[in-house]
Amino acid sequence: MFEPVPGSVERELGVPIPGRIVPPDQWARTSLKRVPPGPIDFPALFGRSAPVVIDIGCGNGRSLLHSAVARPEFDHLGLDILPVVIRYATRRANQRGLSNARLAVIGGLELLRDHIAPGSVTEIHCYHPQPYYRMADVGKRLITPEFLRLAHRALVPGGLLRLQTDHPAYWKYIQQIVPVFFEWTDRREPWPNVRHGMTRRELMARRQGLSIFRGEGQARIGLDPDEAERIAAELPLPKFNADRRLQQLDDQERRAKPS
Repeated sequence: MFEPVPGSVERELGVPIPGRIVPPDQWARTSLKRVPPGPIDFPALFGRSAPVVIDIGCGNGRSLLHSAVARPEFDHLGLDILPVVIRYATRRANQRGLSNARLAVIGGLELLRDHIAPGSVTEIHCYHPQPYYRMADVGKRLITPEFLRLAHRALVPGGLLRLQTDHPAYWKYIQQIVPVFFEWTDRREPWPNVRHGMTRRELMARRQGLSIFRGEGQARIGLDPDEAERIAAELPLPKFNADRRLQQLDDQERRAKPS
């Protein structure tokens, strides 16, 4: 267990985690124990008015910490469906005194559908969404036309969506479907100032020589909400065949301590 010594840098798989530990009297309280009904009032949640970044499936917090430490002028909401990884992410954000971060246990589709007002978010990030390998679970895949419609609705005009995966078939689907709602660009190089990896999953994947697929795009301006809903209903769902070679890495990631 990592001991929170003020001024120290925490490491994961040998790679530094963004931010330094601050003295306990400077620790933040970043846990959002329950997402209240209806749209989130971000100025009330963070105590200020600032651009909002949502990190969907933030896991143990590496990607959220990278952004929150580097961009204190942005507020960050991280979420995951697994309470254990949110506990790690919350601890890390607290120990770094990140008043511009909040973390919650909730699904990405549920959050966007029920708790995000239209045009209230500046950026949405999603790194390595679970591809699911059992056919019975295919319906749980996150990146669908409905998810993209809701992400487009949540973002300010021209707001940013950023996606990343190590699953080739998932990426092929993303390349086909996301440009309907976003001005999309594939990115061949790692994200700026993240030489080793944006997430724990990426660190593990790159150690096994897997390719990482990245891209980002601005929400299309002028796309009518009713038209977006109609288009989403007509687009194909992510029914690609899962790559069983990657399932071993998923199993390793689940068995490993989320540290």
